[in-house]
Amino acid sequence: MLTFDNLILRQGEFTLSANFQVPAHHVTAIIGPSGGGKSTLLAAVAGFLRPASGALLWNDVDITARSPSKRPVSVLFQDNNLFPHLTVSENVGLALRSHLKLSHDQVKNVSRALVDVGLTEMELRKPSALSGGQQSRAALARVLLANKDILLLDEPFAALGPGLKSEMLSLVKSKLSISGKTVLMVTHDPQDAHAIADYVILVAEGKAMAPVLTKTLFDNPPDILKDYLGSA
Repeated sequence: MLTFDNLILRQGEFTLSANFQVPAHHVTAIIGPSGGGKSTLLAAVAGFLRPASGALLWNDVDITARSPSKRPVSVLFQDNNLFPHLTVSENVGLALRSHLKLSHDQVKNVSRALVDVGLTEMELRKPSALSGGQQSRAALARVLLANKDILLLDEPFAALGPGLKSEMLSLVKSKLSISGKTVLMVTHDPQDAHAIADYVILVAEGKAMAPVLTKTLFDNPPDILKDYLGSA
């Protein structure tokens, strides 16, 4: 269980509050108007933003002061964060060792991860030789191989066309359902939430609201969400 315990986040003049628990082993979408604080909330979980007050707990353990590398968290960014000078295999292998001196078993694990995301026989290609969808698959393979308890998705498929995005969301859902990860997914598209999210956190007017079942929220949206959906 991920707990936001009276968390207050500040960036310049902007303040965001959060006080709730996120169910473990589920996909939770984070939606709301631009500038509402969606990415701010994700940055706090990743450890990139230190709270002004309050605490962040994972399974009742306080991780508020932990550095990003010491948290049980992986992040899949919109730009995929692949290193252009490394091969696909090397980019994925970074999940296991930053110096890339992998054991025989670890090399096999990298190959298996690439097969799992549909990148068979692409180990030696550079990111520039991959399509946008293939780059997204490589980035997904890396975070899956890292095997952290929490996965943060910061609109990683926003640049893909509708067909490819739908394909990647389905792949994420299937792989993460098997592994039982806790996922927080920032998106500006309500259809993404409909596609794979079990719960939704609405972020607006300086507050991140407690997760609500996806169907429940969209069947009876609050006025803030109605306004957002009307302009989406």
